Amino acid sequence: MTSADEKPLFESARPVALVTGVGRSIGIGAGIAHRLAEAGWNVAFTYWTPYDARMAWGVETDAATTIAKALEERGADTVAIEADLTDPEAPGRVFDQVEGRLGNVTALVMCHCESVDSGLLDTTLESFDRHFAVNTRASWLLIREFGRRFNGTPGTGRVIALTSDHTVGNLPYGASKGALDRITLSAAHELAHLGITANVINPGPIDTGWMSDDIRDHVLRQTPLGRLGSPQDTADLVEFLCSPQGQWVNGQLLKSNGGFAG
Repeated sequence: MTSADEKPLFESARPVALVTGVGRSIGIGAGIAHRLAEAGWNVAFTYWTPYDARMAWGVETDAATTIAKALEERGADTVAIEADLTDPEAPGRVFDQVEGRLGNVTALVMCHCESVDSGLLDTTLESFDRHFAVNTRASWLLIREFGRRFNGTPGTGRVIALTSDHTVGNLPYGASKGALDRITLSAAHELAHLGITANVINPGPIDTGWMSDDIRDHVLRQTPLGRLGSPQDTADLVEFLCSPQGQWVNGQLLKSNGGFAG
């Protein structure tokens, strides 16, 4: 119970979450955005169509409009922002747009990524640099921007990043995600004076349409619960971490993968 002279963690108005990497309606980012909207958040989200165009699944027509409509149906005000996170100036522009439309950001949830399979011997310099620009540098700049602008009630701020422990045959992705982990976990200490928590989630392999039959069979065999992970599984944990009840979880790398054993 909150005493009469003590401010609650969240005010009556809907707080604002910024979720990056929400380019497909069946993706993890969209699942998280939907769950936060249902939990009482206004949700801004970013996407980058040229990335999807390079991937095997291709561009989902009108994905941003579809996702925004779903968020509004869940009671959220929303803004969709197309952002090329290889541009160092993009994080500042994203926060400017979110603040101009929805107000100050209370939770930053980073689902964006560059992920192109390649190993030690065949990774190109261009691909390596792009992975680190998107997965590592942009994440640092987004966290830095969030920390510089945060003015919420102490204890309400949240930084959450999605990571991966995949390395073999996926060198630039795994290496850049490893660096992301360190940056995010450092924020738990360096932003503590602002009342911001920071955690990393490893969701394991989530079936969002990219799995082949062989990969799907392997994941099922290696998961004790005997099913594939879904965006909703990750969204459940994100919702908890963003809630007042999740405040005490801080500076952690959390595996939410059903016990997947690789």
